[in-house]
Amino acid sequence: MDPIWAVGLMTGTVLDGNIDVALLRTDGERIEQFGVFQLAPYPQSIRNLLEDTLAAARKWNFEGPEPAVFAQAEEALTRAQAAAVAAVIEESGLRPSDIGIIGFHGQSVLHRAPQPGRIGATRQLGDGQLMSDLLGIRVAFDFRSADVRAGGQGAPLAALYHQALLRRLGANDGRTAVLNLGGVANITWWNGEDQLVAFDVGPANAPINDFIKARGLGDMDRDGQLALSGTVDEARLAALLTHPYLNAPYPKSLDRFDFSYTMADGLGDADGAATLTAFTTGAVGKALDLLPSRPHRLVVCGGGRHNPAIMAMLESRTGIEAVSADAVGWRGDAIEAECFAFLAVRVLRGLPISFPTTTGAPHPMTGGRLSDA
Repeated sequence: MDPIWAVGLMTGTVLDGNIDVALLRTDGERIEQFGVFQLAPYPQSIRNLLEDTLAAARKWNFEGPEPAVFAQAEEALTRAQAAAVAAVIEESGLRPSDIGIIGFHGQSVLHRAPQPGRIGATRQLGDGQLMSDLLGIRVAFDFRSADVRAGGQGAPLAALYHQALLRRLGANDGRTAVLNLGGVANITWWNGEDQLVAFDVGPANAPINDFIKARGLGDMDRDGQLALSGTVDEARLAALLTHPYLNAPYPKSLDRFDFSYTMADGLGDADGAATLTAFTTGAVGKALDLLPSRPHRLVVCGGGRHNPAIMAMLESRTGIEAVSADAVGWRGDAIEAECFAFLAVRVLRGLPISFPTTTGAPHPMTGGRLSDA
């Protein structure tokens, strides 16, 4: 198959208020061209609606009928994201007919990893058929459910795209790994040949952001200023780093709320932020020891790379170089959206999007659903 233009969409679990929209020209195996990327802000009304939806999802916890707010939020976010796609296509100078596929991840509202004797569960809100009807473009969506039904973790799904980026960079010797810091942190390691490993490492921005909000200090620790002004509670950190998840073998995955900001209960604002930041980076250090070989460099993408406290602690607490994705020529804010453009083309082609060493799927699995043409 020749490369086609695809649009990818991502809205993270930290609810930063932005819709990430990226154009990518790809055949689902290699990257031919990067297109327009935009961060399109949600209106405050939808941000509030999504906050309510996440709270309802935690109470629901996959038991009984879905909360009524799910349908309301799903329609609102689908319409908002469709409008964002239309704006990006117009800015690019392309027409809707030039777009082969849209990769619509949707909004994750709840994720439960599988346990021995129990398959997992996952829910992303997003009406792919409605988006397709609104735009007249085919849509790939619901990327995780098939993997979960088969016994996989359903996450992380970025490994194949991270692999394509590493290949484009010429980093194919296992010495460079990709670390994504969203609400949750995940890592991808590739040996340049047949070994591709990915898993959720631990929390990233979610507990820090939730802590800042709970203390009435804003939405996030901007520029890591609060953490940088505090002192890490090393005794508490050492205890937190004994959490069984951190030592568990991969494949493994997390929900955004599996690690809570209450880990910093009893600490002052600055010390709490510093300790939560140190826990995020300490968890990465534990993850590096689980890989087939320890990398020498981390290329960091996701919102966490903008936090100087996180970036400094990554190096000091893991002992390896940590560089922003932008420093190696990648578009750090666009990578997750680009990923779902890439995966959408694979869905269109019937290619696998998850593997035993990335999600724990029983075999390489296709996934995602396609809207009617």
